[in-house]
Parts: sequence; structure tokens; C-alpha cells
Amino acid sequence: MFEVIIGLEVHVQLNTNSKLFCSCATSFGEEPNTNVCPTCLGLPGALPVLNKEAVHKAIMLGTALKSQINKRSIFNRKNYFYPDLPSGYQISQFEVPVVGLGELVIDFEDGTNKKIGVTRAHLENDAGKSIHAGDVSHVDLNRAGTPLLEIVSEPDMRSSEEAILYLKKLHSIVRYLGISDANMQEGSFRCDVNVSIRPKGDDKLYTRCEIKNMNSFKFIEKAIKYEVQRQIEAWEDGFYEKEVVQETRLFDPEKGETRSMRGKEDAADYRYFPDPDLLPVIITDEMMEKYSQIPELPDEKKARFVNEFGIKEYDASVITASLETANFFDEMMKEKISGKNAATWLTVELPARFNEGVTLENSPVQAKTLATIVKRIEDGTISGKAAKEVLDYLMQKPEMQVDSVIDELGLKQVSDDGAILEIIDGILAANEDKVEQYKSGKDKLFGFFVGQTMKASKGSANPQKVNELLKQRLS
Repeated sequence: MFEVIIGLEVHVQLNTNSKLFCSCATSFGEEPNTNVCPTCLGLPGALPVLNKEAVHKAIMLGTALKSQINKRSIFNRKNYFYPDLPSGYQISQFEVPVVGLGELVIDFEDGTNKKIGVTRAHLENDAGKSIHAGDVSHVDLNRAGTPLLEIVSEPDMRSSEEAILYLKKLHSIVRYLGISDANMQEGSFRCDVNVSIRPKGDDKLYTRCEIKNMNSFKFIEKAIKYEVQRQIEAWEDGFYEKEVVQETRLFDPEKGETRSMRGKEDAADYRYFPDPDLLPVIITDEMMEKYSQIPELPDEKKARFVNEFGIKEYDASVITASLETANFFDEMMKEKISGKNAATWLTVELPARFNEGVTLENSPVQAKTLATIVKRIEDGTISGKAAKEVLDYLMQKPEMQVDSVIDELGLKQVSDDGAILEIIDGILAANEDKVEQYKSGKDKLFGFFVGQTMKASKGSANPQKVNELLKQRLS
């Protein structure tokens, strides 16, 4: 039996307006090689100037991860060759990063949790992008120099499940803080996955392989499972030392396998040395006070939803996993409705009606409208079944008002005692034999009377009133 050891290096592109060391824009999707200047092109004589907003955002993340914030940190040059790294080195932090030791807590479905250590979070500038088309490769340097915050975990994860929980939690924290759009498709949130195995009970760390530049939770999970199995088979077949070497690997989503890309460098290979063009980064007490005041995070919001609105912890976890869903729920609760009902309609009924391309962000039915539907169930205006018809209608005609749709579809419940009693009396008079049987002890016939009354009212009678008035008549 083997134990899996996983550590993650997550690269978060910070949403500053300009790059880390120059004033070029960081906007995505521009014409290739247009957001560039002598500094990010690595031309001789061009000098870097640090973007202070990137430091502010690093302080915010460090606070969220309960990390040590180093008030003095330095930038180093990390030397290596990439075709899309114009200067031949990356400006990064090595010995003293801006954010030191911290932690992140992951939550399991059974209600338990686990603390994952965070080694560091350091600032660095991104490389450009190589685009391969057949035998030709192109280089786009628009991304070169964009500010990254690299968050390095301790090797504390023991399964692909734990790794995905860690990544999703970190992704949501970044979104809650507003320091990045964390768009995985655009590469704003991507990670390198370090995987190794060891026999259970062994405390030694064996050779790790790094799976590079992953930007999909689904593919990360598949890559980890494949790599773990590859290493186990190599160990069991006696080829571990030959086949499992320190290297960088790529994941092929079509074949569902990892393959070797290049040998993995050690720190010495990068020839780190302090960047001679940049002064140490000094974080003042004023900066610490200002930027450590961060928004409500997922765990805090989850606790508030449970305590304030009485919803289950699992429902609160589902809702707070996404910033958009959490904000939607908060908006719904301004209408003074049941938290339990709001959670059900938000997490079950509304998403069930989303076609391809529709998300909560562009949903035709917004928070106040959905809350009004729930309110009309709670005040007895419509039944739960009728409410689903209202929601279906509003998904097609979102400009309509809830009450107008109820009237147009004729879904308003009859709650008037006199009108319902008139229907009940007619049903009981037509079924005198069953009334006698019910009074003789056949309690199951009560459901028959309820059904007949609802049928006679064409579903418009308030079910709660029907039950209440039938019990009076039959007692």
C-alpha cells in the first residue's frame, strides 16, 4: 500500500491595470505584441519599477491565509531560457517572499476538515505565450511582465480529492478578495502539480514529478490519478528509480496521460541572485493596516448564513463556494424569506432551468424576482407546484412581474374558508360511504378526500387550508 504526497504551486494573475514592472496594460485578448514596451521586452537599458498595487493585493491574500507578512522582501533574478521570456530571466522572489507561512482549511462532505500548510506566496512577472501551429511557432509577449502571485503549498495533500478541494477553496478566496478574476480558461488561475508516492508508514519524501500549467479542475484530478498509478506500477515492477525521475511533465487530456516534457531544475540551476535594479520592498505599518482589512471570506460567510438564516452547513458550503451564488443568496434574504426555502430555489430549482451558456451571472431571473416567488409560496398566494410554473414562465419573459404572471396564468390559491368548505361539502355528500368508512377507522381515506377537493378546485385551493378544513368537517 502506498501513500500519495501532493504539493501545489498556484499562479494567480493579479488584476492590476498595468504590468508588474512597467506601465503596459494587462488586458486580455489584444492583438499580439501590442501591450509591450522596452521594459517587458527585456531591451538593454530599460529599468523595472515595481507596481505597488501588486504588493497591496499580496498583503490581502496573506491576511486571508493567516500568513506571516514580511515587511521587508527582495526580488531576485531567476535565470532560464524560454522563447517567450525575452530577458532570459524572470524577476521573482526567492529567499524572502512578501508572504510567508500560512494555512488554508479544506472542508469534506462529511463535515470534517483538514488544514493545509502554505509555504509562501511570492510576486513575480509572467512570461509571454508560445503559440504552436504545425511546424511554425509564434511568440506573443502581451502577457510578458503581468503580475503573478505564486502560492506554494506544503506537501500536505494525500489524494486528488484533497488537491481539488484546496484549489477550489483558494480560487474562491481569490475571487472574494477581488484581487484576480481567476479565469482559468484565460490562464489567470493555473497551477503546477507536484506528485510523489511512498510506502505507507514511511516518512521519507521520494522523487516528485511536476505536472506543468494545469488550468482545469477536471484535468488536474485526472492527471493526478494517472501520475499516481504510473508511479505505483513503476515501483511494483521494480523500475521506480529508472522511470520516476525529477522532471516536468505535461498532461494530454485527449489520451488522459502525463508525458515527459523536460528535466526539472533545482534552485541552483536557476542561479538566483538579487535583482540589482530593484530596491527591497518595504511594507509600512500604514499599508498593513489598510490592506489587511479584507472582505468577508467564504468560511466567515458560511458561518453567518448558518447562524443568521438557519440553513444547513452543507447548503451554506454549496452557496459560499461561489462568490456570485453567495451574493445572490444575500440579495434574496433582503426580502425576509425562509433561508431554507431560498437555498432550495437558488441551488436546485433555478440552475435546473439554465440552458447551455446560462449562468447565475446572466440568469434571466434575478435575486429579487426569485425571492418574490419564494415569498408568494410562504404567504400562501401560490403552491410550490404553481411556483415552478411561474419560474418557467419568467425564464422566458423576465421583464414580467411575479404577481402579474400569477394572475395571467390563473395560479392564485383559493384560501377563503367559505369557498373551500363549499367544495368539501360537495365531495363529502357525494361520498357518504367513504365518510362512514373513514369514521370507522380507515384513516388512509383522508388522502382521497384531499385529492378530490384539490381536483374539484383545479389545483387552486390552498392545500394547508384544505387539510385543516377537512379535519374539522370529518371530526
